Amino acid sequence: CLLVASDREVSMKRVTAAFGGKAAAMLKPADAERLTGYHVGGISPLGQKRPFPTAIDAGSLGDPGAEIHINGGGRGLQIRLTEADLAAVLKALVVPLT
Repeated sequence: CLLVASDREVSMKRVTAAFGGKAAAMLKPADAERLTGYHVGGISPLGQKRPFPTAIDAGSLGDPGAEIHINGGGRGLQIRLTEADLAAVLKALVVPLT
């Protein structure tokens, strides 16, 4: 699971390096919905059917105490929390992804 600011584009090379894999690719929408339990356009990193390794783009973050908004699991539903809290709850890697 990747968390990236909406105005940035993910580098699959960086995703591959972050997770120590050989290659990375985006899931097809139907596969993402089946695995997460959410509909595309409302996929949240929180509350998925099962936990997935998660990375947050370091370039998308500011001050760790700053509040950010992330998708809450439904179209138009947003959750506000601090960057530090989000990274801690998800046990996420914070690495360059864009």
